Amino acid sequence: MEGKQPGVFAVIGEDARQQAAADYLREKGFEVTGPEGLPRAKRALLPMPLAANAAALEQLLAAARPGTLAFGGRVSGAAKAAAAAAGIELADYLEREELARLNAIPTAEGCIGLILQKRRRTVWGSGVLVLGYGRCGQALAVRLAALGAHVTVAARSPAQRALAMSQGLEAVPMEAADGLLETTDVAVNTVPAPVLGATRLKRLPKDALVIDLASLPGGTDFEAAKELGVRAIHALSLPARCAPVTAGQFVARAVLAMLEERGEGI
Repeated sequence: MEGKQPGVFAVIGEDARQQAAADYLREKGFEVTGPEGLPRAKRALLPMPLAANAAALEQLLAAARPGTLAFGGRVSGAAKAAAAAAGIELADYLEREELARLNAIPTAEGCIGLILQKRRRTVWGSGVLVLGYGRCGQALAVRLAALGAHVTVAARSPAQRALAMSQGLEAVPMEAADGLLETTDVAVNTVPAPVLGATRLKRLPKDALVIDLASLPGGTDFEAAKELGVRAIHALSLPARCAPVTAGQFVARAVLAMLEERGEGI
């Protein structure tokens, strides 16, 4: 990249993640502009989630020159179609495994913050049931255990249960979670499927807290929780809410890695 002229990177969006990503790209030598720079930008960083209606996105991308490489997160089918119609190549940075892994860190920290905020007891000594052991479950469970929580992981995958056990955690099959609910102080769901229905919610203690980290519609029956008087929170987009600067830097780093893999730099 040495000796090359800095490329123009148009960063679209006003939230703190986009601003942090813009700052990171600027530090790496890019000329960073807002939407006004689209006509001369080779690359564009679009907001996340990129699920805007096609007409609005087409209007935005009409200012970009054909051949511009754009990056977005959680790109919808409508967004892909709008980009294709404008002659814009659109890549989804949320498909990057390293970004998903890194995003699990602020998700875990944000979840712990909610637990501390919404309960009147310490994490230390609390019984925590983590449903699912993907990226977010893994990042969360070990941090809760480090704070002194009694953590049990419920997962369908034997490999995931083995991983949890290798990290010093208790682990049970998903169906065995039923026998743990009466002694659960905090239940955290990470599974994007119905796993905390009315039958299971009834078995929780009256002062239990449920936090659902799964993407819409989540894995908790929130209507049933309300009727039963169970405190249940659907905690979406925690990286953006709790650590937008870090989350934005993670996005920029993933985008730079994608450019490097294409043989492109500044």
